[in-house]
Amino acid sequence: MRRILTIDGGGVRGIIPAVLLRALERDTGRLTRDTFDFVAGTSTGAVLAAGIAAGIPAERLVTLYGERSHAVFRSVPLVSGLRRLLTGTLYDTSALNALIRDELGSEARDWRINDAPIDLLITAKRLVDGMPWYFVRDSPANSCRAGGFPLVEAVTASAAAPTYFQPWLIPPIGELIDGGVGVAGNPAYQACVEAFDYTDAYDPADTLVVSLGTGKLLRRERPGWLWPWVGWLLSELLRSPAEQQTELVHRHYPHMPFYRLDLELDGEIGLDAVDRIAELRAAGERLASAVDWRAVLDGSDEHFRVTDATTLPREYCRRGPG
Repeated sequence: MRRILTIDGGGVRGIIPAVLLRALERDTGRLTRDTFDFVAGTSTGAVLAAGIAAGIPAERLVTLYGERSHAVFRSVPLVSGLRRLLTGTLYDTSALNALIRDELGSEARDWRINDAPIDLLITAKRLVDGMPWYFVRDSPANSCRAGGFPLVEAVTASAAAPTYFQPWLIPPIGELIDGGVGVAGNPAYQACVEAFDYTDAYDPADTLVVSLGTGKLLRRERPGWLWPWVGWLLSELLRSPAEQQTELVHRHYPHMPFYRLDLELDGEIGLDAVDRIAELRAAGERLASAVDWRAVLDGSDEHFRVTDATTLPREYCRRGPG
């Protein structure tokens, strides 16, 4: 059986799937890339996907959020104020690019998408026309031909969330932004389309898919005004389609073992909420303690399996921080 892993976007909330993957590696004694054949990621999920492909242990990925998120979401009042005034964004995308390049290591930082040892899908969106861009390995069935682009650049573009980061330029495509703006905040369905329709390597009858969320907000709160409202709106754009994508996968591949691991958040947690990382890690650990990874991987787990396409999938809905 082949296995596909997909990871949602969500900024610092990416520590939740990182903690889940740490539990996976402890349970199996193997790196995540040795368990999954295909890894898809959006935004912070794209960062994790690249790290997985590079063979970075999940323990390090968890630590990465605690140690280096402050460097990416670094706010100097005068500088940040000028940047917001001039560009409409809060943070420097170049700092994000430098972190990704540094953490991937001397070999993986120079990879093209085609060079990765496992199949990858990195989602982004072109700013000028809103066209989705899917960075995947080149194959005869796929005319996109995105496999020759640098992995670091694709991941940076995927993580460039509007209002937080400036768009990232990848010639000749143009300026790109977070692939989660629209429907790919949860890349599970697109990963299935790429695997089943554009390659000969995967068959729904012999494939298992695991989709990792970064926390869902069930209690909708009235947003604040002006800037807080913009942050809330972006979170809604990234989050709301995630559940639709879960249903799409199940509707199109109803007999395929499909697992969705996510938790509820008791309040809004912004993409840059570095002061909430410890709480998010603890929430991820509570979720991880309920997951039997061996049962998930062999398709025998029934608690996290998506079984009803007409309602939200059954998830472990333990309260997160809030």
